[in-house]
Amino acid sequence: MRVFTVHARAGTEAATRLVREGFSLGALLFGPLWLLWHGLWLALLGYVLLAVALAFLPDLWEGWAVLALQVLLGWHAHDLRRWTLGRRGFATRGVVVGRDEEEALLRLISTCPALARGTMA
Repeated sequence: MRVFTVHARAGTEAATRLVREGFSLGALLFGPLWLLWHGLWLALLGYVLLAVALAFLPDLWEGWAVLALQVLLGWHAHDLRRWTLGRRGFATRGVVVGRDEEEALLRLISTCPALARGTMA
């Protein structure tokens, strides 16, 4: 079973987003592309700045430092999504569990229909 955090925004453009907990293999393997895909522009800027700074390390350490950056991105990718959603006006409303995102969304709809529609303040 996977755990998802529920983020909702009320108002004229009500919306609800589910963000999975845990490690992101996609972020580990395709770091900048994963950040672009999810619209994490500030996180991408930070990633690029760190990657440029790591390019100035001695050759012996550069590879290990880049690997460490990728692993850290894999572990914290979903946290970056939560941070970005918070900046965009989404508030954390709860936690839901399911085998995949669809099942988690179905559980959310069955337990709290207003939150699933994004109408709960």
